[in-house]
Parts: sequence; structure tokens; C-alpha cells
Amino acid sequence: MTIFERWHLDKPLMTALLILAAVSLVVLYSASGDKLGFALSDAVRLAIGFGVMVGVAQISPDTYRRWSVPLFAAGVLGLIGVLAVGVVRFGARRWIALGPMSIQPSEFMKLSVPMMLAWFFSRYSLPPRIWHIAGATLLLLVPVLLIAKEPDLGTALIVLLSGIIVLFLAGMSWQTILGVALLGLAAAPILWAHMHHYQRQRIFILFHPEADPLGAGYHAIQAMIAVGSGGIFGQGWLHSSQAHLHFLPDSTTDFAFAVFCQEFGLFGNIALLGLYLFIVYRGLRIAFAAQDSYSRLLAGSLSTLFFFDVFINMGMVAGILPVVGVPLPLLSYGGTSLIVVMAGLGVLMSIHGHRRLVN
Repeated sequence: MTIFERWHLDKPLMTALLILAAVSLVVLYSASGDKLGFALSDAVRLAIGFGVMVGVAQISPDTYRRWSVPLFAAGVLGLIGVLAVGVVRFGARRWIALGPMSIQPSEFMKLSVPMMLAWFFSRYSLPPRIWHIAGATLLLLVPVLLIAKEPDLGTALIVLLSGIIVLFLAGMSWQTILGVALLGLAAAPILWAHMHHYQRQRIFILFHPEADPLGAGYHAIQAMIAVGSGGIFGQGWLHSSQAHLHFLPDSTTDFAFAVFCQEFGLFGNIALLGLYLFIVYRGLRIAFAAQDSYSRLLAGSLSTLFFFDVFINMGMVAGILPVVGVPLPLLSYGGTSLIVVMAGLGVLMSIHGHRRLVN
């Protein structure tokens, strides 16, 4: 038995994640202005994340199934706590202070919502019937509406997407999918009317960033300049003028990919995208090989959600999606978001590793 089998880890997936972590150290060292202290902080952050992933991988999928409901309930209570006693930052109430640190409960719903819906559907034969879909939709809307109330529309949409993925993987009919899509389109004017001004402005700026180049459109314009100036081969490591001259905001967090684009160009982007797609592919392979419906639904949802996290961040940087606070998994500097991503990858490792033990 190899060390990977002993620790319930998938070797190809682990190798890809370690390469991605090394890329993160390289990019964030440059994005921070060649600050060694920041790179060391990133290394500690990544080490903690990998520790969480390995720890989560040791827990069997059956245990996750039993804890799906309590974790979901705790997450909902956490969201209610945010609205009641949460910390306000940048005009939004999204955090709960715990002494010197703070947590963002909405981030954990990206994991607990797929777990809850996978548990819900695993109790019935698939494909689900219409009342099962209705019940799952009600479970999904509770955290989504609470997160949107904070307000955090970006995270609310991602949590909604995580639940929709489970619905789709459970075998929801195309007629139902079409009906839900048409219902969503019909509700769009209502959603628009209830959006905050800055949220509507972000959508407007997506199509006309030049309308406010020094205000709401600044992030998008500077990110597109960084991407475009990278060209085919890039300007080289430590030569991101947008980051080093402080034109690009959030260069170590949400817009770290823009720094990567400017320094490594099109060929670097292709290699990075290929690495991300391999991680998604490996996760889907684990989902297809899972031995029960709960594991298949959960692994499939987590893998697909990882893809959408990558797509949303890259699309935001490239100017084809609105600017939202969605970090690029592992590459962007972050706290709670990294822990949640690595915990999700740990669940994938658990599903893969414990299946191999049975066989």
C-alpha cells in the first residue's frame, strides 16, 4: 500500500494541486511587490489548506452523509447570526467576529448545501419526482435568500448554482430544467428591482466599463489592460507593471489571475487552464466511480462547482462577467474561501480513497 492509499489521497489530483500551489507562490510573490513576507504568509496559508484537505480525506463518506443535516442546520444558524450580530465591512454584513479572527458562514454553505441536497436525494430512487425537486428547491432557497440579504449576491448565486448542479446530476428532466429557466427569466425584473444600486451598476459596467473609468469601471479596465498587455509570451515573471505600479486593485486576491496573464501571456494561460481542467476532470472521474448515489452526487457537484469558481473568476478578469468577489481557487490569496475549497477537495479524496479500500 502506497502512502497515497494509506492516507486516502488520489495521486494525480494531489500532484496537480501541489503544482497549482507552487504557481500560487510564484504569482503572489510578484503580485505583492516582491515581498518575501507575503510569500511566506501564502505558504503558511496553503500548508493549512492542504492540512485541512488531508484531514477531511480521512473521514469516510458515510460519516459525511450522517453529518449532512447537522452541518446544513449549523450553516443556516450561522447565516441568521450574521444578520443579527454580524460585522459590517464595506457596507455589507457578512462576517461573525470570533475574538481576533472572523469567519464568513456563507462560504461554508458552498460545501454544506451540496452535502444536504445529496443526502436528500440519496433517500429516494433517481431520477427524482417533481415533489422531491420542490422539497430540494425549498431547502436550497433558505440559505440563498439569507446570503442575498447580507447583501452578498455573488456568493448567493454560487450557492444557488451548487444546489442546481445537484438537481441536474440527480436526473432532473429537461422539461423541468426548461421550466425553471423560464421561471427565472420571468423573475429577472423582480430581482433587478430588489438589487442594490452598486449591484445594478456592476452589471451595467460589464457592458460599458468606459462609462466610469475611474470609479465602478476601474477594476475591469485595469484587469483587461493587464490581460491584453501579456500578449503571447507574457512580460516575464516579476514584470507585471499593472501590479507593481499599483494600477491593478486586489492584485493578490480577486485579480491575481490578471497578474498571471500579464507575466506569462497566452501560453501560460493555456497551461494554467489545462491544469484546472485536469483537476475538474479528475474530480468527475471520482464521481463516476463512486459506489452510491450520495457520493456520486456530492463528488459531481463539488467538481463542477470548482469549475464554475474558475470560470467566474477568469471571466470577471477577462471582462465577460461582472466583477464579483469570487477568488480563483488556490491561486488567489484568501482565508475562509481557501479552507472551503480544500475541504471540498478533501471530500473528493475521501470518496476516492475509501472506495479503493473496499475494493
